[in-house]
Amino acid sequence: MKTFKDLKFNTHPNEPYMSQQARMDFDNGFGISVVNGKGAYCDDETYEIAVLKDGEITYDTHITNDVIGYLSPQEITEIMKDIQELT
Repeated sequence: MKTFKDLKFNTHPNEPYMSQQARMDFDNGFGISVVNGKGAYCDDETYEIAVLKDGEITYDTHITNDVIGYLSPQEITEIMKDIQELT
């Protein structure tokens, strides 16, 4: 299982509004986008995530129907595990 530690952060394409983003796709066709910075639902120690399907944000999973903000790395790892188990 992939965890928060496996994410690689790069400069966000909408910088300076959001400073960093990590995206990861999983074998089941789902993925995760993790961002932080101005414009995201986060602070200096938390992150915002979105669930992806085929590379695009999806709002049609039992995990969430929106982005989720103010998450710790540990909480993101738990959500990543849930995403990897989607079918």
